[in-house]
Amino acid sequence: MLFLYFVWISIYMKSLTEQFKVPSNSKFSLNDHDPAFSDGYEKEDAGSVLDELIAETSKLEAQLYASNSYSLLIIFQAMDAAGKDSAIAHAMSGINPQGCQVYSFKQPSSEDYDHDFLWRHYKALPERGRIGIHNRSHYENVLVVKVHPELVLKENNPAIKQVEDIDKQFWEQRYESIRNFEKHICNSGTVVIKFFLNVSKQEQKKRFLKRIDNPKKNWKFQASDIAEREHWDEYMKAYEKAINETATDDCPWYVIPADKKWFTRIAISTIIRDTLKKLKLEFPVLPKNEMEKLQEAKHLLEKQ
Repeated sequence: MLFLYFVWISIYMKSLTEQFKVPSNSKFSLNDHDPAFSDGYEKEDAGSVLDELIAETSKLEAQLYASNSYSLLIIFQAMDAAGKDSAIAHAMSGINPQGCQVYSFKQPSSEDYDHDFLWRHYKALPERGRIGIHNRSHYENVLVVKVHPELVLKENNPAIKQVEDIDKQFWEQRYESIRNFEKHICNSGTVVIKFFLNVSKQEQKKRFLKRIDNPKKNWKFQASDIAEREHWDEYMKAYEKAINETATDDCPWYVIPADKKWFTRIAISTIIRDTLKKLKLEFPVLPKNEMEKLQEAKHLLEKQ
């Protein structure tokens, strides 16, 4: 019965991958996505389901590492307190640290500003055989920068002398640059999946209050969090536009309900597992002469 249960769960969970995927060339709207959605799951069942997913992903990651052909780039974007850090920690808990790289992108440095906006993200791409996780990413340049366009002036773009110079064409070119960047790395063997953790404004408020009330979580809260919360509607519009402009079949966006962290982790782990499965990874098979050397080594060891 237990085996049949996990078979049923495996089939059922695969549907989450398509369920949360934003189709390319669609008219995506956040109004169509419930942040509290949990697809009928109960919190008490989440642990066993997640353990099974992590075990499967761990085996697939070992094949990814050994094959040294593909790499996997996982992008996490969300409003503050949506649960990016905990989602990353849980989803990747069973992964060999040697095969995983995590980058948390903060405000650009002066060196970053001396290059194009994609430069620091390009040099942080995962090597073949590895999983790269970008906690925030190049999408900040069409999200926070779009909400606060004065930040563009720090880039020293010769065509932008003042905020008024930033027009619709500027943003269209930036979306195009992102699409081309992702298409290029995809064609080079980097599989890209992008997660937007869709937390509600009310749930964000609850989590902010917990951070303030819990001394052990005070360090997570910043006064700027409240200031950014005032721009909530602007951010939602920026996310909708960015996702609509850059959702493709090869580099898909997944909009994940984030009000219930336990379900968020299940959905993310399912999509990562399914993405790796699609690659049909296998452990390398040694050529005949190398196999002969293995047998010689085995013979020598057995004689010792």
